[in-house]
Amino acid sequence: MLLTPFLHQCQQQPDALALQEQDRQISYRQLLQRAQFIAAALQAKGIQSGQPVAIHLDRGIDAASALFGVLLSGACYVPLDLKNPVARLSFIVADARVRVVIGSGGGAPAWLDDSLWLDIASCSEAIPAPVEISAESLAAILYTSGSTGQPRGVALSHRAISAFALWAADLLALTPADRIASSAPFFFDLSTFDLYAVLGTGASLHFVPSGLTMAPARLSAWLSEQAISGWYTVPSLLAFLTYKGNLAQTRLAALRFLIFAGEVFPTPALIDLAASLPQTALYNFFGPTETNVCCYWPVMRERLIAEQTIPIGLPAAGCELQIDAESGELWVRGPTLASGYWSDGRVQPFFNADGWYATGDRASLEQGEFRFHGRLGRMLKCSGYRVEPAEIEAVVNTIPGVKGCAVIGMDDPTAGQRPALAVVLEPDMTIGEIRKTLSRQLPAYMQPSRYLDLEDLPRLANGKLDYNQIRVLLES
Repeated sequence: MLLTPFLHQCQQQPDALALQEQDRQISYRQLLQRAQFIAAALQAKGIQSGQPVAIHLDRGIDAASALFGVLLSGACYVPLDLKNPVARLSFIVADARVRVVIGSGGGAPAWLDDSLWLDIASCSEAIPAPVEISAESLAAILYTSGSTGQPRGVALSHRAISAFALWAADLLALTPADRIASSAPFFFDLSTFDLYAVLGTGASLHFVPSGLTMAPARLSAWLSEQAISGWYTVPSLLAFLTYKGNLAQTRLAALRFLIFAGEVFPTPALIDLAASLPQTALYNFFGPTETNVCCYWPVMRERLIAEQTIPIGLPAAGCELQIDAESGELWVRGPTLASGYWSDGRVQPFFNADGWYATGDRASLEQGEFRFHGRLGRMLKCSGYRVEPAEIEAVVNTIPGVKGCAVIGMDDPTAGQRPALAVVLEPDMTIGEIRKTLSRQLPAYMQPSRYLDLEDLPRLANGKLDYNQIRVLLES
């Protein structure tokens, strides 16, 4: 079971610090007790093994306790992004067939059926009944942007998350002395390192205060004050820290490693980060949510060249990698892979007949190392989030007064890529109204960064949209 290493630490060092959230601290013993109370409350509500339970809490001690409680009950968790519009949250809860939603407060949000709500504060002191959990049982369903126009749930088993967590803990040589920063939301697959690799080795997890991600000098001061020894985050945040974090005057003596993933790290910014933190080991982790991490590269400072992208490196966590000869697409199989996509209350496998998952990423193998060359399809990576243009287009096309639209990705040095929207409108419709509607229906990272009102969308001779010409128009 995914929590077995954590439970071992609860026996070995029950009074050691497990989680810190600003001034709040709890030990391994206290975290286990909280999780047990939540698990017992879920069982009292009739939750059965494998059933989805949503988490309506921001990252932090309460949310971590809820996740562990769900796992102890035998259920699987579905973390919600509280910043998402109501329509998106409602879709996820319905699509996942959630049986309970754990949150904070006496009543459910207006958009949610009261019968599904479980107030975390109402869980009484009780011990849950033991449950048998197989390695293939689902532990989490993480929703990402989907090409069908709706979010898509990636179903992760106990086996898959455990395989990654154990590999990562070994790679980073985590010990109970480590103090690891956590900034990844729990609906983001980076959080599986924070929760299971870190707490499975007896280290402590320190939640980065949310306001600090926009205040890099205060963030670096916090990393120093907390004696943080490791952090797994996105390149855009590390680049921000590099240029605005006052690293020259802030001593990060305890910081022994940084891991980044989720988007391409611009090499010039990485060179500057490496120079600012010469004693800190740097790692590039790579893989879509479906594979967690399938490839990694320990950054070699002497090989960083500003004009060249960095490798994604070597197979990770027991994964096998293969490049399709015709398309150049990266295929993956191995222990960290998700079970499939969650749909209609069950897992829909996504493997081919030989067990390979086609990532949609273009890659090459050069001198024994894999390199990433972008997406085969249209999917974007924005601040570590996966964004399918088709999902944005589907929402735009439902707005009255829209005659047609197209979404492309525009390079952004701070966020990787940002969506941009070209749209054809009826005479009485405006871009301002489109903006207002999308702000209610799409999360912030999916909001177009640029809008263009056209009389018609350019098309190729075969009638398909001319995305290259649309890009030229949006960039002009």
